[in-house]
Amino acid sequence: MNYLIKNATLVNEGQTFEASVFISDGKIVKIVRGNQAPEPVEGPVDKVIDATGKYLIPGIIDEHVHFREPGLTHKADIYTESRAAVAGGVTSFMDMPNTNPQTTTQELLQQKFDLAAEKSLANYSFYLGATNDNLAEVVKTDPKRVCGIKLFMGSSTGNMLVDKNEVLVRLFRESPCLIAAHCEDEQMIHANMVRFKDLVDKGEEVPNASIHPFIRTSEACYKSSAKAIDMAEKFGALLHVLHISTKRELSLFRNDIPLKDKKITAETCPHYLWYVDEDYDDKGFAIKCNPAIKAKWDSRALREAVHSGLIDTIGSDHAPHLREEKFTGDYFTSKSGFPSIQHSLELMAEEFDFMRSATVDWPLLVQLMCHNPAILYRIDRRGFIREGYHADLALVELGPKHWVSDDVEYSKCGWSPYEDLCLHSKVTHTFVNGNLVFENGVFHEEDKGMRLCFDR
Repeated sequence: MNYLIKNATLVNEGQTFEASVFISDGKIVKIVRGNQAPEPVEGPVDKVIDATGKYLIPGIIDEHVHFREPGLTHKADIYTESRAAVAGGVTSFMDMPNTNPQTTTQELLQQKFDLAAEKSLANYSFYLGATNDNLAEVVKTDPKRVCGIKLFMGSSTGNMLVDKNEVLVRLFRESPCLIAAHCEDEQMIHANMVRFKDLVDKGEEVPNASIHPFIRTSEACYKSSAKAIDMAEKFGALLHVLHISTKRELSLFRNDIPLKDKKITAETCPHYLWYVDEDYDDKGFAIKCNPAIKAKWDSRALREAVHSGLIDTIGSDHAPHLREEKFTGDYFTSKSGFPSIQHSLELMAEEFDFMRSATVDWPLLVQLMCHNPAILYRIDRRGFIREGYHADLALVELGPKHWVSDDVEYSKCGWSPYEDLCLHSKVTHTFVNGNLVFENGVFHEEDKGMRLCFDR
């Protein structure tokens, strides 16, 4: 179908201006500034969308999700989580390998691509997981067809820990594409866990969620991130350190060179900006995640880093678990991770400390969540509103207020750690490859997303 989006407030490449956009054959064909609509250039307009008062942005590219398929589909799957994604304006995602079986061979990787081709409403790519013994599979990875290699330097859900130094050396030396790393020092975490379990064995009260940052500590994050960065610098690898959660880690990164020239980059997630350790008292296991949410000064420093360019991308780390996996039992049995992709854009649009102004800094959000992932991963013709690019777009309305409710959560797990939070922006329309897949709470599921390609 051919679409005309008219009278939108378009946000793209640092600019905000009124414009109309014509979409045909899955591409952005014409952009006209001002209130003059573009002449149809590829046949008649099938549908006109009046976007007066709404922001038109590139579709969000979320480079960090856990959609749980295959093997863990009781809690999430590619279809359900891609629905949650497009409802939140996310048009492309990159999924992690800690599934069952773990995505550690080229054959298993292709199986996930095949599943997504059948089921995903959004565009997709998948990481190949590194292990202590699959380097031969890693080096086969096609950098033009696969987003990256996922490295767990700290164990998390799925326990894909790589802890042999000789393997790490070869991985950083020989990886054919970007390494996305989960950095926490496993020995420090293990020692802390043993210490708390000993206290329980001696009759102490079973600890609650508030001990999480005392087990998965700031020191564990810094030590592991520093090691990964040292190895990347030594061997010239491309390294993206995921979910930065501490003030101290920020000293390891630079903001004085353009992103396209950086080899070492950083991501954080909305929950590390939104929540602090004091929130464990209220939210409990709902906000238990790895790395842990930490102190108020960490959150404040991360907000400043987002604004200054030390943080390069925002990923959701969408990681669904069922309620009974989160809230039944004690600290040692509660799963880490929670659903978040449906609200990541809306959360980032709220007024964090660095955005205390009359209006949200939309160009900054678009840079972090759309442009920068496209630049960093070198994604082919996505992440920008440009003529000739794939028409991956989201329309966002400011006000009226709405509240996060489990009743309208699209993730299969059916709950959100942000329940009852008041939000002031809402995604009304999402286009994926020129197809209107989400419209005012209604999904159009006839067309599926596409496999991402990379200019490498």
